[in-house]
Amino acid sequence: MMSARAATSFAIPDAQKIQKRPIPSSGEALPVVGCGTWHTFDVAGDAARRRELAEVLRVLFAAGGSVIDSSPMYGSSEAVAGALLADMHARDKAFIATKVWTDGRAAGIAQMEQSMRLFQTNRIDLMQIHNLLDWHTQLATLREWKAVGKVRYIGVTHHTSSAFPQVEAVLKQERIDFVQINYAANDRDAEARLLPLARERGVAVIVNQPFGGRSLLAGLKARPLPGFAQEIGCTSWAQLLLKFVLGNPAVTCVIPGTGRREYMIDNVHAGIDEYPDAALRQRIAEAVA
Repeated sequence: MMSARAATSFAIPDAQKIQKRPIPSSGEALPVVGCGTWHTFDVAGDAARRRELAEVLRVLFAAGGSVIDSSPMYGSSEAVAGALLADMHARDKAFIATKVWTDGRAAGIAQMEQSMRLFQTNRIDLMQIHNLLDWHTQLATLREWKAVGKVRYIGVTHHTSSAFPQVEAVLKQERIDFVQINYAANDRDAEARLLPLARERGVAVIVNQPFGGRSLLAGLKARPLPGFAQEIGCTSWAQLLLKFVLGNPAVTCVIPGTGRREYMIDNVHAGIDEYPDAALRQRIAEAVA
């Protein structure tokens, strides 16, 4: 019986690094597996946890990954990630994605400037409007910041399917580079309209909660991995769930939250080899139902 997380040794040859997909608005290639920091990097001054998180980032970078996603609402996560990147001299290896999450132009600018200080950088790769809070105001500022090079890409986020109509309206109305949404084998609402629209509009898609929140992966621990998982090189439920998401051609990158080295090793293997077609993706969804 396979566990939800496989005990995978970490050895990825250069020829088998994490695959990349183009950001539609620029053509820049982005690794398909990144690292979320919600909860996992909110460790403040815990030295032991910081050392473990440094190992998480080393695995990500060694596998060819780069995306680190955070937010001002994630407690100390921005500060911890920024300090680790500085200590590791690894800023050039990271694609830093964070968010603005406040009302008003002045407050938005102050918050984004604080994020830059915490990440110890003068440029953020991707700045996103978190949960569409005051998005009209913040988007105007983001366009200004992009024009002068303070941010490279701009986007919007949400983490609940009930907000998809609003996200859809923004995608139709505005030209942005990225949208970040929830999507998983047991959370497929995005397939109906949002993912096809993002692809049509040339918007890169980052998927948060690819494990369907905290409960899905934990609930699979006692269940055997389906035999068909081997068809796409999966040795764990985590890899199968991530490959389900990456099997959708509209998806650019997944950002599972990870705070342990062995979990990061497991996750990056989902960025290698082939992905399931529509028929196999349906079988995966049925297997986790």
